[in-house]
Amino acid sequence: MIEIACDESGSEGTNLVGGVTDVFAHASVGISRSVAEDCVRRIRDWIRSPAVEYKANHLLREKNRAVLEWFLGPRSPIHGNAFVHLVDKALFLERHGASDPLYPAILRAVELWPGQVSIIHDRQRALTDERIAALRSRSPRLAGITLVAARADARIQVADFLAGVARRIASDALNGRPDPVLTELLLPHVDKSSIWHAVGFA
Repeated sequence: MIEIACDESGSEGTNLVGGVTDVFAHASVGISRSVAEDCVRRIRDWIRSPAVEYKANHLLREKNRAVLEWFLGPRSPIHGNAFVHLVDKALFLERHGASDPLYPAILRAVELWPGQVSIIHDRQRALTDERIAALRSRSPRLAGITLVAARADARIQVADFLAGVARRIASDALNGRPDPVLTELLLPHVDKSSIWHAVGFA
């Protein structure tokens, strides 16, 4: 049994066109709680924001660029231990009609990890008991999904960081504002089955 922590960024349910975001990102992280706590602690020490809970936006500020590059880079604890599934919402709509990309992203997360997979996921209204049961019925390797507040588990905070920064990097690329350095750092984490066709994210 492997336990992974997941979070999303850009979720607007079935509102795939004309919403606030044009990209959906779902991250899954397979590191221990202690490693995640150390990662969050290091980021807090570098950024030194008074915020109680750090979010991806803290890493995306220009003054914290070095921290973001470390987080995505080879010296980060997520290197080789995390995936992010990217979805171009307009392309997803072409392929699937009006459905929520969260559910196939969770099923895909299970496929990316070996053996039986137990998920701890940031609280998400769309993940009702009925929906979780339906997801388990579709994936024999999904042992269960437990909803946990991000502040209660550093692993979910790390997944939040990855989903949030990946969504921004991908959205910028989609809109003709690619950042080659960040794109190169992000690519090792990107799920090859992402629903994506932007240059650099094939």
